[in-house]
Amino acid sequence: MNFGGVDAESPCLEDAKFAVIPVPYDLTSTYQAGSRRGPAAILDASCNMELYDEELRVETYRSGIHTRPSLEVDARGPEVMVRAVRQEVARVLSSEKIPVILGGEHSITIGAVQAMKEKYPSISVLQLDAHADLRDTYQNTPFSHASVGRRIFEMCPLVQVGVRSMCMEEARFIEENGVKTFSPDFLLDNPDPVKNVCDNLTKEIYITADVDVLDPSVMPATGTPEPGGILWNDLIHLIRGVSETCTIRGFDIVELCPIPGMVAPDFTAAKLAYRIMGYINRVDLKIRYE
Repeated sequence: MNFGGVDAESPCLEDAKFAVIPVPYDLTSTYQAGSRRGPAAILDASCNMELYDEELRVETYRSGIHTRPSLEVDARGPEVMVRAVRQEVARVLSSEKIPVILGGEHSITIGAVQAMKEKYPSISVLQLDAHADLRDTYQNTPFSHASVGRRIFEMCPLVQVGVRSMCMEEARFIEENGVKTFSPDFLLDNPDPVKNVCDNLTKEIYITADVDVLDPSVMPATGTPEPGGILWNDLIHLIRGVSETCTIRGFDIVELCPIPGMVAPDFTAAKLAYRIMGYINRVDLKIRYE
């Protein structure tokens, strides 16, 4: 199944701009598992999504979206799976394509950022998340979904937006290391939140979007929903603003746990992925024709 349901017109990897990589993996998930079903739900929802973007007034899919086969799950442990993600993302980057990873749990982002760092040494990461994910280890592994922020911070500059849940270890780590971590209120109370975020990012960025960054009223289908989250319009405004200042080299959408009979969250995740592709495409076209 190709993202957007345009199988008849689906380009091969060489002819596409975006490469969608489904990673149905949730071995380290806690509280509610089920994000392994997230990639299939997002792809299915995307097939029922209008491909004309009403905000951008374009059909983004015409720039070329190629969907890779789902990455085979390796049950030997999260470190092995991180390595597999790294190899697949590196393969896509070697073809000069923009990787779009659909999770699956958040630990897969570690492998994606490793590959991005190799390709773009000055990369920084914008983490959209309800949780800080800065534990050094969790349940005896440093490759847990609860440690993804910590591993990213060790690799490159990290900015977190939407965080409203953390343990004492994480709070101390943020304070002692100056991690740029902003709560949802930051978007509402700050006169120019986009500038504040971009001032702490490098020119080239990777976005990792844990769907629990959204308020549970918008996104109930996630492993650990947290009240007081960001609403759709505020999140979109932030990403659009960031895309106008920084170059988005790739992104992921993770931690969707589909709820049987409730398709709205799946559709929201698909729409978010498509909108980010649209922002990337819009900026590239603007640069090309200026």
